[in-house]
Amino acid sequence: AHNRVRTRGRGELSAPLTMPKEEEDDDVSSVDIDGSEDEETKEEDEEAMNDLSNADIVTKYRCAGDIANSVLTAIIEAIKPGVKAVELCKRGDDLVEEATSKVYNVKKGGKKVEKGSAFPTCISVNHCCGHYSPLTSEDDVTLVEGDVVKIDLGVHVDGYIGVVAHTHVCTADAAAPPVTGKKADAMMAAWTASELAHRMFKEGCKNTEVTDMIAKVAEAYGCTPLEGVLSHQMKKHVIDANKMIVNKVNEENKPKEVTIEKGDVFSMDIAMSTGEGKPKVGEKRCTVFKRDLEEKYSLKMKASRAFFSEVNARFPTLPFTLRAGDERAWRMGVVECVKHNLFVEYPVLYEKDNEFVAQVKFTVALLPSGNVARTTSSPPPVANSEKSLTDEALVALLATEVAKKKKKNNKKKKAGGGEGGD
Repeated sequence: AHNRVRTRGRGELSAPLTMPKEEEDDDVSSVDIDGSEDEETKEEDEEAMNDLSNADIVTKYRCAGDIANSVLTAIIEAIKPGVKAVELCKRGDDLVEEATSKVYNVKKGGKKVEKGSAFPTCISVNHCCGHYSPLTSEDDVTLVEGDVVKIDLGVHVDGYIGVVAHTHVCTADAAAPPVTGKKADAMMAAWTASELAHRMFKEGCKNTEVTDMIAKVAEAYGCTPLEGVLSHQMKKHVIDANKMIVNKVNEENKPKEVTIEKGDVFSMDIAMSTGEGKPKVGEKRCTVFKRDLEEKYSLKMKASRAFFSEVNARFPTLPFTLRAGDERAWRMGVVECVKHNLFVEYPVLYEKDNEFVAQVKFTVALLPSGNVARTTSSPPPVANSEKSLTDEALVALLATEVAKKKKKNNKKKKAGGGEGGD
């Protein structure tokens, strides 16, 4: 998941990088991304780009969410014993490209609308916590009956992002009985916490209140919140802006207290473990990266410069997978870039063997009207846990409706926009 433990991170990014002509500067890694624009103008531009009172912006968020939802559904249907993880990853990425190629094809002001993947499809199985999006030549994960499969992906339309993650149990029989035991506990804990987070996403809600809720739900289901998982505010072209909600507080991860405000868009990412909830970097190659726009370095190797130039053109601000290019060339080119901190890594993380990790992620916005627009969602888990939520306040909150219809406007909503009001 893009909000999970990373080796390093820099907070909010800027707008997409404009590449110089190669004959002017072969060292694309030292491009000045800030330009000469004064700070006040930049702040005004950023505010306008993220103003949810602009119906066009909200529509693009919904469009990205619709596509993410449809791709998730297709991947769920494709999960069967014998299928390789990389096949599902490639299918997800291909479906995102296919769907985004069909929308917003009319240029505005002579400029092409950028759209495509905002986070590569990852398929993380059982105790693998996230970020498994293998190269075609290196995948050795084949699904078997009963595997707990986490699907994680993201889409953007003009930089406006929809991310989604879901946990599904692999079975050959679509009518198989619900999963039980530890798997069910983790899945129900993640699902329940996500539903409560949706209901808590209101003006004035503190990030610490959501973290406390996650801890209570985990305890009720005999699970542990996974450390290092972050729910981030999102902005145009920014998948991990400054505001954040931690899945679990630890000594190294204590963000300052912030409140939800009108106009905020968040990627709500919740992960539960049947183990200790302390993920470790495994032996699998890291294949998912994101440009760190605050770092500069004069790359020495030709392969590194070629890789860096292509990534800046195709994925200037959002995460990507090495599978998106020439795997051999990109695998070579990324090494020097990472060594000199030009990219943020999303390592493949693992819980202890024989444990299970479940994840639910959705995109949600608090509109200027005060209504909540959830643009991505996933189906409830097919799971029966013997445990249940006991906190009376949380039980009562879970029983509340998540959306209220407007009385003054009976216009038909666009299909597939997730739950939430306009």
